[in-house]
Amino acid sequence: MTTLSPKRPSAIREFFVGASFLFRGFRTWISAPRLMVLGMVPAAIVGVVAIAVLATLFANIQTVAAFITPFANDWSELAKGATQFAAGLAVVLASILLVVNTYTTATLMVGDAFYRKISAHVDAVHGAPPAQQPLGFWKDFRRGIGEGIRVLIPTVGLALLVLVLGFIPVVGSIVAATAGALLGGWLLVVELGNIPFEARGLHLTARRRALRGSRARAVGFGAATYLVFLIPFGAVVAMPAALAGATLLTRSVRGEDARPGALDNAPDPSEQPPED
Repeated sequence: MTTLSPKRPSAIREFFVGASFLFRGFRTWISAPRLMVLGMVPAAIVGVVAIAVLATLFANIQTVAAFITPFANDWSELAKGATQFAAGLAVVLASILLVVNTYTTATLMVGDAFYRKISAHVDAVHGAPPAQQPLGFWKDFRRGIGEGIRVLIPTVGLALLVLVLGFIPVVGSIVAATAGALLGGWLLVVELGNIPFEARGLHLTARRRALRGSRARAVGFGAATYLVFLIPFGAVVAMPAALAGATLLTRSVRGEDARPGALDNAPDPSEQPPED
């Protein structure tokens, strides 16, 4: 008798399953609205700086585009204008990728306490992982700085790649935008997974390994979050939901049980009386 192995889900289906975790994260607004509002505070503070950086870049994009395309100065006006337009668009796409990922890292650092509570709330609803022994402030601090640098380096490299892709004739901007959403989304989910994976005693190397095991699902979540972050003020509202979604994704890739709908009836921890 021949035993048929279970059919593995397609990468496309896994991609959309991953994207659904972001929208499930938004449902945390129902169960813990006050906690989610608190999660918006650091997102708004860092967001002001991010918007100022992008606004300054956009205001000077023509100058920047001319600066990086000196080889086109002697070309015809049409060719020169088209090249500078492509260069300007490539700079914008690369800068957005860099700012979105840097914004996420900075926001998680500023609002660490709030986002840990959000992640713990989601875990409490679905069954919290075993408590981990803290390493101590300085060990945590040094490890956090080291991991931040290790995530920042590929982010800068990807931004440069997106910039180069933007110069491809005709389809450059489309290729660059797609690469930014997919690859930038991957880096985004690696960063967002920091808190829930750390709660399980797993740090950057183990986090990347676990996410690679469900790459399509992880990229789906990261790309959806990346695109929502591009909406004006979307990152401020979505940041708490993204952390909740990252916790659900973490549980998923680790095979932990997550009951759909459980968050709807969960109590808001910010409304609970303090413990004696």
